[in-house]
Amino acid sequence: MADQVAAMCEQLIKAVNVMMDAETNQIYRLEALKFCEEFKETSSFCVPCGLQLADKAQPAVVRHFGLQILEQVVKFRWNNMQQQEKVQLKECAMQLLSNGTHSILEEESHIKDVLSRIIVEMIKREWPQHWPDMLKEMEALTSQGEAQTELVMLILLRLAEDVITFQTLPTQRRRDIQQTLTQNMESIFSFMMAILHVNKASPGHELQAKAHCRVAVATLNTLAGYIDWVSLVHITSGNCHLLEMLCLLLSEPELQLEAAECLLIAISRKGKLEDRKPFMLLFDDVAIHYILSAAQAVEVVERRYIFLKRLCQVLCALGSQLCSLVGSDVEVEVPANLSKYMEAFLAFTTHSSQFLKSSTLATWGSLFRHETLSKDPVVVEMTIKYLRASMINLVKTGFPSRDDNPSCEYSRVDFDSDEDFNSFFNSFRAQQGEVVRSACRIVPLEAFQIAAEWLQYQIASPIDTGDTTSKTAEGLCSLLSPSVVQWDAMTVFMECMVAQIFKNLDEERLPIDQSMELLQAVLNYDTKDPLILSCVLTNVSALFPFATRRPHFLPQILYKLFKAITFEVGQENKGPRTRAVKNVRRHACSSIIKICRDYPQFILPCFDMFYNHVKKLFSSDATLTHMEKCSLMESLVLISNQFKDFTKQKAFLDELMASVVAEWTSDEMRHALGDPAVFLSFVGADQVVTEQSKDTDTAGLNRGRLSFCLYAMLGVVKRSRWPSDLAEAKSGGFVVGYTPAGAPIYRNPFTTQFQVLLPNLLALIRTHNSLFMPENMARLSETFSRAHEVMDAEKNVVLGLSQHLLDIYDAPVYRSSLERMQGFFTMLYDNCFHVLGNAGLSLQQEFYTIEKLAEEIAGSAFVSLDHVPDHRLLLRVFLRQLVLSCPQEYYDSLLCPLLGPLFAYMQQVSICILPILGEEEEVVCQESQVTQEMLEEQLVRLLTREVLDLLFSSFCLKCALLEEDMMMESVQTTSPGQPTEELTELGKCLMKHENIYMTLLTLSFTSLSWKDTTNCHRTASMVCWTLLRQVAWGNLLPEAVTWLYTSVLRGLQVHGQHEVCNSTLSQLAMLIYENLLPRYMELSAVMTQIPNISVDALDQYNHRLLDPNAQKVGDKKRKDQFKKLIAGTVGKALCQQFRKEVHIRNLPSLFKKPKPDKDVQNSEALGLAALFSPENNTL
Repeated sequence: MADQVAAMCEQLIKAVNVMMDAETNQIYRLEALKFCEEFKETSSFCVPCGLQLADKAQPAVVRHFGLQILEQVVKFRWNNMQQQEKVQLKECAMQLLSNGTHSILEEESHIKDVLSRIIVEMIKREWPQHWPDMLKEMEALTSQGEAQTELVMLILLRLAEDVITFQTLPTQRRRDIQQTLTQNMESIFSFMMAILHVNKASPGHELQAKAHCRVAVATLNTLAGYIDWVSLVHITSGNCHLLEMLCLLLSEPELQLEAAECLLIAISRKGKLEDRKPFMLLFDDVAIHYILSAAQAVEVVERRYIFLKRLCQVLCALGSQLCSLVGSDVEVEVPANLSKYMEAFLAFTTHSSQFLKSSTLATWGSLFRHETLSKDPVVVEMTIKYLRASMINLVKTGFPSRDDNPSCEYSRVDFDSDEDFNSFFNSFRAQQGEVVRSACRIVPLEAFQIAAEWLQYQIASPIDTGDTTSKTAEGLCSLLSPSVVQWDAMTVFMECMVAQIFKNLDEERLPIDQSMELLQAVLNYDTKDPLILSCVLTNVSALFPFATRRPHFLPQILYKLFKAITFEVGQENKGPRTRAVKNVRRHACSSIIKICRDYPQFILPCFDMFYNHVKKLFSSDATLTHMEKCSLMESLVLISNQFKDFTKQKAFLDELMASVVAEWTSDEMRHALGDPAVFLSFVGADQVVTEQSKDTDTAGLNRGRLSFCLYAMLGVVKRSRWPSDLAEAKSGGFVVGYTPAGAPIYRNPFTTQFQVLLPNLLALIRTHNSLFMPENMARLSETFSRAHEVMDAEKNVVLGLSQHLLDIYDAPVYRSSLERMQGFFTMLYDNCFHVLGNAGLSLQQEFYTIEKLAEEIAGSAFVSLDHVPDHRLLLRVFLRQLVLSCPQEYYDSLLCPLLGPLFAYMQQVSICILPILGEEEEVVCQESQVTQEMLEEQLVRLLTREVLDLLFSSFCLKCALLEEDMMMESVQTTSPGQPTEELTELGKCLMKHENIYMTLLTLSFTSLSWKDTTNCHRTASMVCWTLLRQVAWGNLLPEAVTWLYTSVLRGLQVHGQHEVCNSTLSQLAMLIYENLLPRYMELSAVMTQIPNISVDALDQYNHRLLDPNAQKVGDKKRKDQFKKLIAGTVGKALCQQFRKEVHIRNLPSLFKKPKPDKDVQNSEALGLAALFSPENNTL
């Protein structure tokens, strides 16, 4: 046999060398791999060969393979091995631990790792029942030297990871091992502390010191694996001796990182507040001193930088404990040297690394919001220092590609690219905004002072374009210019501060005069730089609330904003505007709308001046875009709502919209909007456009006319309102009657005009839908053949790609004829549905009472749906709005005729959707094809979410139905007497229409197996049972019940690998089964088809359900039993599908006496108990 083993070892060594040689041919490598795998699976020489290959004399790669063989034997053959073989293998493994490795500094880490895994696999199968002295044996090993001590630490760590962290064992085994570990935890901790004491000091020569250091690192890593879950008593015992030692180790360069990891895990522990009280010892001078002195290093060495991050997290965790304990029931005082801690924390907030700064934010937020601590003088003083620090932190610097700031060096460690950094900084700044707002609540006046100084400084400073000037105009800044990043940061600070100062100061304490000086300085500041002007406009908006106390400032503010609406970089500039210029103009429009929306009463006295200025702009400035014109119209409507006089408002709107109404209702427009062929010609989509010929002027003007009419309609229908106060509405002539329930019925001054505009709007929607029919697609010219495709910018949004690069603001917005046409069609379709969606919201009764409205909408919005691409179905902006704002009395006349056909259509679409969301073909594709497929799949997914969203909002859900409530519902609590308790009024109305109801039922149950976990979870937890229970006690066909139940099981097959979906789908399956089985025994037949189901267990479960006299079991046990029954349907993740199963047998229970019914078991247990005892001398 020895010869056979030797020969086999020789072959295995050759095979391993072939596999690991970089020069080997791929075919030979696969042959060698196959030979090795077959040997591991089938050979009876695994143990002797494994031991021979693991010999110290062999090369590391061969030893590793030998040890791998032994690990495989323990994992997959242990249950079939004889007792004697197990003993022998255990003894050999212990022998390997004792003298099978080189010295600690020479041995390869992968050898140590695999050796420790072998022992852990044995422990998982035999400890504590059959190997009671395992811990003692491990302790004895540590006396043999550093190498053995390190291996013991690796074993203890691996054991904790498998049992506690990854939980890779059967429940009973895991419980046995965890309880035994817990019982022995005091001695385990003492043992690890003792080893740490011995090894942390580094006496003797250099090699000895390195060996000690290696052991100490291993011990700290193992401690980290235990500190996370052991009882807090072990961490805080002996006056926090462990934490004190970890603090001391922070000053040891070789051990500080591991010590910081342990400290972090310890201080981050949750648990009873009483148990966490000892953590306050870390606020003592000694501990804080060690933490502070450990942080006193600035070099960007990667290990050192990681240590700083951990130290920062330690301070954050300490702050969280402070916030939890102070002001709680356990009566913890504010630490005496809180200031020392705060200084240390501020040091990290002012560190050059942007990542370290961002790590501190959550803790600052908690401190500033804390009821007790936020009033403490130390924290109040630190708040001002924090606000000063945020003046630097808000500035966007530190791009990894640049070298203009100390933080760039750290960014190169933390971020792969400028885009990465940019996206991090945007969210970092948003978090900073939250914290600055919290800080401003504590010291509002000081915050105002800081903001005022900063703004005055920026106004006084000359513009510094830096080395990254604009590419389009001489002397202008780019996004990264020093002046722009400073203005930008200051603007963010100003906005955060003003919002809080009004909330937290009484009127008489507001710094009105000083703020007016600031506002005046901002209004006087003149700049031709679009990026800086944009910041100036934000400051004007931010300071505007102060101006409401000084009305004489208003004309100046409006003049500043109006001037910005017509902003150009150069007077003679005829090329396309840059995005920065467009943004300034749009910004000015938005600022005016915001002011008119929030302070209409204040602006009302200036209405005539405002209106005249707008008229003048419209007549004299040809460069105003349609959107800019409509924004100004929107502002006027917002102010006019303050007339609070129906006649006056209507007269104003008639005048304002006269040109739009005339244009929109003209014969030419009616003719163009009613016929697809004429329409395509009208907008120029049937013409070939070359770069030389350009787009024809007439078609461009026609598109402009259409755009302007739609923008104007949308602006007015969105903003035109009656007074919110009923008395004012009555006296103004807005109330025309009352509903039977006594609610007032209002009229909107825009209704008359809207009714005139509506026929052509519906005609346009009908025509637009018809454009997707084949005969009309054929009419598109070669130039515009792709006019209906998704625009690139929209594609990026759908695919979640970050779209803007850092210099995008600099680029002139050149667009090809095709891009302009794509943008036009997208705008057209969106705006049509936005107008319809807002009409219901704004006009209410007057909209819903329009004659034959349901027929009109169905005959336009729902025409040619088979041809309309999925991404054009605007359910969210139109139908959802319509559903949410529709008064109850119009459900039958309007919503049922619309929603019925729509849901039926969506059900048909869903039959086509399933293959799209399920196909995964193995075809080599071009990148563009892959992107297109991803885009189509994502669009389908978004559409299905919108459909189900519409279903939620219209049918079931006063989403008060919480999942937990559903979870608790069972056969005992379900009562057929209240079948509609979770339905909205609209849901109850739709219930009366059987065809709509059955469509919804089919749609929701079908969606459970779409490849979209979000949809699956929401539908299973909130919709399916709510719908089904309405008819559960009716006369459903057995085939229907079977199909519904199978749909849930199919959902489990697709999504069962995801814990959240598994839980909701299992619960839904159980609800259906338990409630419907008594009347539909066919469900039991479905269950019998589940793979690997235990028929006896199923019969037992059914018996308990159907027999009223059967013994009932608790909810949790019933759920567990049901989950076991349907376990065969649960789909596995791809990574789990081909794994070889590891079977670990349960051992006799530690805590219950086994039933004495079989002598064989008893005798076997006795034999096995002696198996691993150290006294066993059978070898």
